[in-house]
Amino acid sequence: MGIFGRFLTGLRLAKGSLAVLFDHPRLLLFPLVGGLAGLVYVGALLGGTFGLLQPEREVVVYGALFLVYAGSTFVASFFTAGLMHATRDAFRGEAPSVRRSLGAAWGNVGTLLLWSLLAAVVGVVIRAIEESSDIGGKIVALLFSVAWAVVTYFVVPAIVFEDVSVRGAFSRSGSLVRSIWGESLGAETGVSIVSFLLTALGVLVAVALFVALPTDTTAGLAAVAVGGGTAILLALLVGYALTGVAKTALYVYGTEGETPRYFSGVDFGNEGR
Repeated sequence: MGIFGRFLTGLRLAKGSLAVLFDHPRLLLFPLVGGLAGLVYVGALLGGTFGLLQPEREVVVYGALFLVYAGSTFVASFFTAGLMHATRDAFRGEAPSVRRSLGAAWGNVGTLLLWSLLAAVVGVVIRAIEESSDIGGKIVALLFSVAWAVVTYFVVPAIVFEDVSVRGAFSRSGSLVRSIWGESLGAETGVSIVSFLLTALGVLVAVALFVALPTDTTAGLAAVAVGGGTAILLALLVGYALTGVAKTALYVYGTEGETPRYFSGVDFGNEGR
């Protein structure tokens, strides 16, 4: 399967993922609550350390950066784990349960926390290289960042579905990426494009409301803000959920060799298996 074929596979994965979200809209609760929790955490942390963040105090700055990375990664990983567990229930024809899926994520909370701490250390190292090096260092940091994102692509589903350690999840993710790297790349590209288009559509709705509704009154401004903000927020939530659903489908295919429900029209391919 060539590059164009992988790209089409990614688009079909996005289409199947949209079908999953259409049948089970409660899956959007995971990115919604996770996003709000992440904003509250980062806001509280930065609000509490703002007076300490002075350019000449690099240790404090990088320490605060580590806490931001660790906390935000943990929140994102926790709710993504819940989303993936609920998505797998949907693949099995079961009604996803937010409570049950968050319980499954909580059952692996220690491993998710350790993973978040490791990811935060890597994030701070990459940031330090970017800020302290010349153009060559920035290129190295970019390549390292991309390689890290690729190798750890399936870490969260490995943790929540296989109950492995961080080391085991890292190894499992790398093995799956090597096995279905083309499908993973195609899925990421296709879903990213669909997510971008959805976000652009949300922005267009906001602009249309701004043009169509009167903005010289408080009621008009409120209508534009609420309507436009809701459209953009919904687009962002759908885009984030699409990534989680598509990654779960790839994980099921990579580990079980079966095409999940909603993806019968997707030709995952057999290269590298």
